[in-house]
Amino acid sequence: MIASCFWMGLARWHMNCDEVDQHKAHLINYLKDRVEQVNASHSHPMNPTNTPQISRREMIRRTTKMLGTGALLSGLPKGWVGSVYADDSPEVTDIKLGVIALTDCSPIVIAHEKGYFKKYGINSTVSKEASWAVIRDKLITGENQATHMLFGMPIASTMGLGGSAKKEMVIPWLLNRNGQAITLSNAFKGKVGADPKALKPFVDEAKKAGTPMSFAMTFPPGTHAMWMRYYLAAGGINPDTDLNLITVPPPQMVANMKVGKMDGYCVGEPWNARAIADDVGFTSVLTQEIWKNHPEKVCAFTAEFADKNPKTVKAILKGLQESSVWLDKLDNRKEQCEIVSKPSYVNAPADVILGRLLGEVDYGDGRTKKDEDYMIFSDRNCNYPQAKYVKWWLSQFRRWGLVQGAPDYEGVAKQVMLPGLYEEAMKEIGYVHGGVDEKPETLFDGVTFDPSKPEEYAKSFAVHSMKG
Repeated sequence: MIASCFWMGLARWHMNCDEVDQHKAHLINYLKDRVEQVNASHSHPMNPTNTPQISRREMIRRTTKMLGTGALLSGLPKGWVGSVYADDSPEVTDIKLGVIALTDCSPIVIAHEKGYFKKYGINSTVSKEASWAVIRDKLITGENQATHMLFGMPIASTMGLGGSAKKEMVIPWLLNRNGQAITLSNAFKGKVGADPKALKPFVDEAKKAGTPMSFAMTFPPGTHAMWMRYYLAAGGINPDTDLNLITVPPPQMVANMKVGKMDGYCVGEPWNARAIADDVGFTSVLTQEIWKNHPEKVCAFTAEFADKNPKTVKAILKGLQESSVWLDKLDNRKEQCEIVSKPSYVNAPADVILGRLLGEVDYGDGRTKKDEDYMIFSDRNCNYPQAKYVKWWLSQFRRWGLVQGAPDYEGVAKQVMLPGLYEEAMKEIGYVHGGVDEKPETLFDGVTFDPSKPEEYAKSFAVHSMKG
């Protein structure tokens, strides 16, 4: 039976080839005859011991030894390794992927909707979740096997930070760069623009009056929290002592600002553009103005799942690669918005989503611009899991007292990032990536992050809440 299935598969490949020379055809027929001869002898009625039929692995090994591996295997299909066929099919085919209602869930949604996951053997289900805490918990329990996640979350879970159970998580794929913003209430329109220093007198006045302002982010160790903290601190404002920094799920940001529960927030799109459309707030800065081409969301897995199912993870990455390339063709972004705007995903008007995806930015306070650093999904080596970004996050965890003392920058980066698995997956589909990037990064306050000196960087800030 095994030999029969093997030859059916080989014949299917053989018939699909336009040109297979006669020599290779003779070798293939010879190999088939040898398997059938040996198996027939083992299944003869005079074989009372019921000797197992020879495996295809052993038969191919013996035959290639006799004929010469190079002659036999030259020109065979991609995936043959040495004397056996390397099965690249996923260990697990039914995969449930969690997403939050943000535009940057698009690579997962498009890979699902357009059949890119299916192409690589993944039967995908996309599950829209209510909050980042739910996203984390469903990955930990195994209800979701892969997920859209804020960059800092796998780091925090691996280290046991942020109130969750300690669970090692890994990042083999960065979903996107750029595309977030900091929104301020209309009360500050005409008073505060892009410079957070202009916000400080209002923050100080409210604190002195005993009614400190409230600013929101989406999850304490996540990207929005780090951008909001960095922005406020660049204006001389300590987010831990000068105001209330609260957690609000992305889709609830606009509604909370509308009823006066917050003075500002940081979130992904479309909820910044939506605040302008609903006339409740305006954009102070885009996060790519804080840090050009910064990392944002990731596709995360538990380390346990990735260790047990590397072919499944690689199949998911291959599907994401195709969807990401499709997304970065600007002509496709109108269709992208029509798909992700559905209630099952982002649940926001497509026209509200589209503008900033095309780099057309209306800040809502009279400023407009054509943004060349709009949200990207594949360009500029977007998806490579760079270790230096983990080190930057750890430096901010250190700065804001999320860790006690200096963290193990190198060790955690190696534990969380999986560049090897990413590189394998891309090599298998012939995609040439940009490789490792260890260049320093300078943010909008003029401070430069050197990945080789993360602790020195963490200690360099005047505004901080460092512990130990």
